[in-house]
Amino acid sequence: MKLETLRELYIDELRDLYSAETQITKALPKLAKTAANPKLRHAFEEHLQQTKNHVQRLEQIFEGLEEKPTGKTCEGMKGLLKEGSEMAAEDGDSDVIDAGLISAAQRVEHYEIAGYGCVVTYAELLGEAEAADLLSQTLEEEKQTDQKLTQVAKKINVEAKAA
Repeated sequence: MKLETLRELYIDELRDLYSAETQITKALPKLAKTAANPKLRHAFEEHLQQTKNHVQRLEQIFEGLEEKPTGKTCEGMKGLLKEGSEMAAEDGDSDVIDAGLISAAQRVEHYEIAGYGCVVTYAELLGEAEAADLLSQTLEEEKQTDQKLTQVAKKINVEAKAA
């Protein structure tokens, strides 16, 4: 795809995020099932519900733009989720595996935070105020999830160290 305008870049980045979010909705149930720590399992389950809302917000934005959300695969997210899946398949101490799952999940969150930060700015510059608000909500939720994972990690990492 040839990108000539900020609007084209904005739509391309939104498609990338849509692909990322739909991939995450498929990966989170497996991570939740693998997590031994109940707080970590709950964090994954809660984020799955948020992620479904993120997909709906993106669909709403695409509808307003009169564009389709499909047509792009987020290769970055594909790779991050593959790493998370590999961690989930590891054998070993449950606290150590949970610590690894948190690490993989936080990489995902940081990737999303970067992507949403960019599209919020693009939406604002393009005068897409409603979209900017929706994207900002998602950005804040991604940041909160990252913080929640950090809090859970503080306990799990200590337990993993003792393993």
